[in-house]
Amino acid sequence: MIENNYLVRLPLLDPKQNVVGYKLAWQKHSLSEGDVQSPKLLNFVAQHIDTAKLGFLFLDASPAVFGAAALNALPPADTVLMLNCADLVDEDHLARATLLRSRGFKLALCDADLVFLETDEVVLSLITHLKIDSAHPDLLAMTQLAKNRKIALTVVVDQLPSWQAFDARARVGVSGFFKNLCATPRLLNPDQKLSWQAILLLQLMQLVQDNADIQHLEKLLNQDASIAERLLGHLNSARFGLGGHIASVRQAVTMLGYKPLFRWLSLLLVTTCTSGFCPAMLQTAIIRGRFIELLGQGRLPKSEVDSLFIVGIFSLLDQLLEIPVDEIFSHVVLPDTVLQALRSYDGVYGPYLALAVACESEDGDVATMAKAMGMDAERINQAHFAAIVWAQSIKL
Repeated sequence: MIENNYLVRLPLLDPKQNVVGYKLAWQKHSLSEGDVQSPKLLNFVAQHIDTAKLGFLFLDASPAVFGAAALNALPPADTVLMLNCADLVDEDHLARATLLRSRGFKLALCDADLVFLETDEVVLSLITHLKIDSAHPDLLAMTQLAKNRKIALTVVVDQLPSWQAFDARARVGVSGFFKNLCATPRLLNPDQKLSWQAILLLQLMQLVQDNADIQHLEKLLNQDASIAERLLGHLNSARFGLGGHIASVRQAVTMLGYKPLFRWLSLLLVTTCTSGFCPAMLQTAIIRGRFIELLGQGRLPKSEVDSLFIVGIFSLLDQLLEIPVDEIFSHVVLPDTVLQALRSYDGVYGPYLALAVACESEDGDVATMAKAMGMDAERINQAHFAAIVWAQSIKL
């Protein structure tokens, strides 16, 4: 039972801005005083992870969960249990931590200091990761010491406050968690222009919006062989399981349909930035889209649920394309309900987007939003985790 605990995810970015894992936790606002989050969180993840490949999963832990049955459902090689130094003082705790390591689980130490790294070899022999706050005064010295060990520790910087801080750590090959990735956008380049492929995709989306004749869509699609090839590859992939081979653009559009085509074009659009493309931001946009789409199912008409996905994807469009949204939307006419949500979290879709954004911060207040929308924690958490899993399957 997850009661009123709300899941929050913090993406782990490698130096190339790829998402290589997540820190999963309960949002701080949803924790009661004295509440221990690790057993509930482990149980929730164990119930929903199935065979999903999410990269490294960083989970708060304590000696109380060292023997938890939920650990049996987690992939040891990808699970990093985050501990404090005090958790590994007792000899029994050390023995149980050693057993976890022998099973393949990874252990991260979260509150070590420079003196500890220089003196406590017993504990360090069990540790695989060192999580260091971005504001720690000895961050650089601890990073160097961890790297110079005979068996190096993987350093993960926590609470990165800005892209400038990320860039500084990336230059020395260190990965990190953002305090809130999307609340710290990079400055837009005033000279950046939409690529010709982005303009073509926006033109295609406008034709789809207008229910244009299929021959007009076919003609425009054939202007870019790479888009046509990707559309055919998309439909002929194993995940569609179609009986026959789709060989032409006309056949592909007919088979897919206009609404799914608009959805596919929107996913393609967010990958067209010609400089500074950020895979982590793309992953976030995809998760937002799927997350709020799942939340809307059964609550909104099917046509509006489809629009929720577009709202989520487009909520980071300016950051993904490095172009102000007004310029982007001058090429395609979107429904007012979509624009209201994107510009000010208003309208029928706005609260869904606001809730998804709140789930990206440990300090967000999803509980208040959920109550206003008449949704419980179980529904929201299941949709959130399902969206994280679904995003891993998207190949663009």
